[in-house]
Amino acid sequence: MSGYQAVVVGASAGGVEALLTLFGALPAAFSVPIITVLHLPDDRHSHLAEVFERRLRRPVREGQDKAPIERGMIYVAGPRYHLSVESDHTFSLSQEDRVHFSRPSIDVLFESAADAYGPALVGMLLTGANEDGALGLARIQQCGGLTLVQDPTQARIAVMPEAALALMQPDHLLPLEGLAAVLATLE
Repeated sequence: MSGYQAVVVGASAGGVEALLTLFGALPAAFSVPIITVLHLPDDRHSHLAEVFERRLRRPVREGQDKAPIERGMIYVAGPRYHLSVESDHTFSLSQEDRVHFSRPSIDVLFESAADAYGPALVGMLLTGANEDGALGLARIQQCGGLTLVQDPTQARIAVMPEAALALMQPDHLLPLEGLAAVLATLE
């Protein structure tokens, strides 16, 4: 599948394992940037980018305010800030109110990326214990983007994928291995 300029991924409880499985299956030449929100505790510094980079042997960075989104990079949201995508495909950080008790919020990332990329965006929602990401994934679909949801029967915590399914019918509803296979076909 070609023409996609970015992938956004959201996860919460059980997300570290799911993301490592998903990203670990990517082909070496995969170059579409991936931007990820994983709900994190905000009382300490996150080492998620360093851990993912070491485990995946791929470049992983924490999204920084005003930084351009680069091909071949995996980005993770840091704690205490919402991570948004601007129309010029740079990041924006904010400390606006929490969404679904979360900052960073998956909905904030997904909705801003949908507006910035339109049909050139892929959105993926994985395991999690709240409804964050469901509205944002529906927004990606409204803007013509490709939507993927982890099969709730395969998710460690089914609440997040089930919330998406209550709002919309995604383009793909698959276990992690199937989601990884779809992701691997993107150019």
